[in-house]
Amino acid sequence: MGEALRVAVAGLGTVGAGVIRLIDANGELIARRAGRPIEIVAVSARDRSKDRGVDIARFDWVDDSTALARHDGVDVVVELVGGADGPALALARETLTHGRSLVTANKAMIAHHGLELAHAAEAGGVALKFEAAVAGGIPVIKGLREGAAANAIERVYGILNGTCNFILSRMEAEGRDFAEVLAEAQAKGFAEADPGFDIDGVDAAHKLSILASICFGTQPAFGGVATMGVRHVIAADIAEAAALGYRVRLVGVAEADGNGLFQRVHPHLVPVDHPLAHVTGATNAVVAEGNFVGRLFFQGAGAGDGPTASAVVADLIDIARGEFGPPYAMPAASLAAGSPAETGERRGRAYLRFTVEDRVGVLAEIAAAMRDAGVSIESLMQRGAMADGSVLVAIVTHEGPERCVAQALDKLRGSTSLVGQPMWMHILQ
Repeated sequence: MGEALRVAVAGLGTVGAGVIRLIDANGELIARRAGRPIEIVAVSARDRSKDRGVDIARFDWVDDSTALARHDGVDVVVELVGGADGPALALARETLTHGRSLVTANKAMIAHHGLELAHAAEAGGVALKFEAAVAGGIPVIKGLREGAAANAIERVYGILNGTCNFILSRMEAEGRDFAEVLAEAQAKGFAEADPGFDIDGVDAAHKLSILASICFGTQPAFGGVATMGVRHVIAADIAEAAALGYRVRLVGVAEADGNGLFQRVHPHLVPVDHPLAHVTGATNAVVAEGNFVGRLFFQGAGAGDGPTASAVVADLIDIARGEFGPPYAMPAASLAAGSPAETGERRGRAYLRFTVEDRVGVLAEIAAAMRDAGVSIESLMQRGAMADGSVLVAIVTHEGPERCVAQALDKLRGSTSLVGQPMWMHILQ
């Protein structure tokens, strides 16, 4: 075997400790697969005295994580600090400019600064790898970047946030409302104390922008992801979807064609016969459609110390083998600056839910707005009065341009008949 690959780890939270445990447990197997041992030689974190369930006394301790990039005898730095900017970005830049390879699980940093870091890695002849940044332990980046490299990917979409999927599938199974299930998810550790990044779709949007870049050869464009989370999904939406033969999932969808780069993270109604409808709990799943390979389906644990550590160490094995390659499947200079696609003429079916006053003429007002905007109604359901006296009205549209639905909702904006904002969910084609 060759000389050991010497690794420094910044960030010793659940994933950092998981990386240490994994290398301790599977070190011999990893060395055989990598052709050389992989050894952690230095670590850095905020609190040296914290009990992490692993022995860190055997490693060099570095107070300033950025200094790991200049630490003697380090070949690769693993960044597990988190955050799009700040110490994580400073460490990433320092690592690559000092000729060391970088492995990260930081989807926010890659979504915002991945192009800059890819240029730096390629200029320095080192590796930038981020398998763990998307879908935890699922090897989706490797599968798309390498396994499907011969294909033109026509569409990539999936369930990219385990917290949201846990909440929606629990609401579906038990008929409970969002706030109650969110509290349970927080108690179980599936959701943060401040869950905004997850439930508002930001985390999924970070991951989608990375996948889109790899699939379509475009520069990462997180700012172009139209994002809406699950905060306003109610139990009645789940029930109506089920009655119609659908399940509600937060789905990120990306496509690239002559109209530009389309990226959206929104709640969708997913047909019950689609594989994504059967992804439950805190699981992630990604679907990619290639012009020769057809539909590829990746599913597995999207977070957690074990799955994420598995992805980190898989990247280290690649580096130990000398398998670098461009981070985005083609040289960074070749990535196109894709313009955001106009969505007005995008055709599809929609689910619209209104909470309205229980009085004569409300349905006629909604129907008139739909008619005037050119929206064809496939079905309309009205449910009895709720505790506050309001009534729920749900509409499924025929296929048509999205601009027509937007115009209908604009016509209804400010109506005294409506209680709160309507909910618009796309129906997955």
